[in-house]
Amino acid sequence: MSSDCIVIGGGAAGLFCAVQLARLGKSVTVIEHMECCGKKLAITGKGRCNVTNDCDAQTVMNNIPRNPRFMFSALGGFAPADTKAFFESLGVELKTERGNRVFPVSDSAKQIVSALVGAAKDAGVKIEFDEAQSLIIDGGAVKGVKCRSGERFAGSVIVATGGRSYSKTGSTGDGYKFAKQAGHTVTPITPSLCPVVTAEHEECASAMGLSLKNCTLSLFETGKKKPIFSELGEMLFTHFGLSGPLVLSASAHIAQPEKKQYRFEIDLKPALSEQQLDARLLRDFAEFENREFQNSLVKLLPAKLVPIIVARCGTDPQKRVNQITREERQTLVRTLKHLDYTLLRLRPIEEAIITRGGVKVSEIDPKTMGSKLCEGLYFIGEVLDVDAYTGGFNLQIAFSTAHSCAVNIP
Repeated sequence: MSSDCIVIGGGAAGLFCAVQLARLGKSVTVIEHMECCGKKLAITGKGRCNVTNDCDAQTVMNNIPRNPRFMFSALGGFAPADTKAFFESLGVELKTERGNRVFPVSDSAKQIVSALVGAAKDAGVKIEFDEAQSLIIDGGAVKGVKCRSGERFAGSVIVATGGRSYSKTGSTGDGYKFAKQAGHTVTPITPSLCPVVTAEHEECASAMGLSLKNCTLSLFETGKKKPIFSELGEMLFTHFGLSGPLVLSASAHIAQPEKKQYRFEIDLKPALSEQQLDARLLRDFAEFENREFQNSLVKLLPAKLVPIIVARCGTDPQKRVNQITREERQTLVRTLKHLDYTLLRLRPIEEAIITRGGVKVSEIDPKTMGSKLCEGLYFIGEVLDVDAYTGGFNLQIAFSTAHSCAVNIP
């Protein structure tokens, strides 16, 4: 069997690339080893699918911590506005939420998957549910793909297999195997946008399920005074440590956690200075002057957080509020503004939203996504060593790299 182009992987990047190729007149076969396309895409954004971020190309690059310059040409050719226009042209109504995150009005990631699959079929793309086992390479050029059911031949092969996160959806890391077969370097594969296990996991477990809104989370590398990440937003306490949007974004800055030490610092009241917070406490204490300390913070904190803060302060929980000293109150203020947790490790890569690491970008042409080592071979999406923070940026990377590839295949 022969096609102009074979796309390995029926996820966001693969399907989008296939649509663009077919619309340009190419015969295209997508090889997907799961029973359906877009399994990971269908669960992104908690099932709502944050398709892109309503911003300019430079802002996307600002949200890519590693190898952002590699994306310059791809984003110049296909920016977030183009992603929005593409899905709207397929009849998907979009909306923009906080942080310029773009979602379908339906709040359904499955609508995005259906739109891509429908567009592929309408364009004449052939989708085969088969397992790609190895590349067929001859004389420094790719000639096709060896699959479980037999060999398939094409002038161009596009690897869009994703990373290793959410492996149950099909992201099993096969693309790295294909890259190495073609002589490419694959940088270390680690989790990113991932929950974290803290040394204080028992304390976190006592507040399990508590979501903090409008707090500031800062990430520090031990020995350094300035935070390497600090942002206002939401986070979540879990039975093993911390999760939620702020924690996931912070995790993208954690490199070599087995060698370096990191700690998180939570400001529970970022809108108040320490002086303002002290004044607030004085008002609350005046109102509850005859209560025990452990019962005096009900207006200030969520119920699950009160025992944690009381224990951290070291003040007798049963001490009457009217007996609390200025020093004890100052300790309480510092605890509320600097609640710290020590990183033990990231959760397994299977729980990460995306993969850090991948095909080394210096071996890829940034204008075409073509391999510099093997003629006719291309890499797009998460299989590349490019990843971003939360907010729709990673899907934009998928669409932009896929577009660059499609319009440049001869």
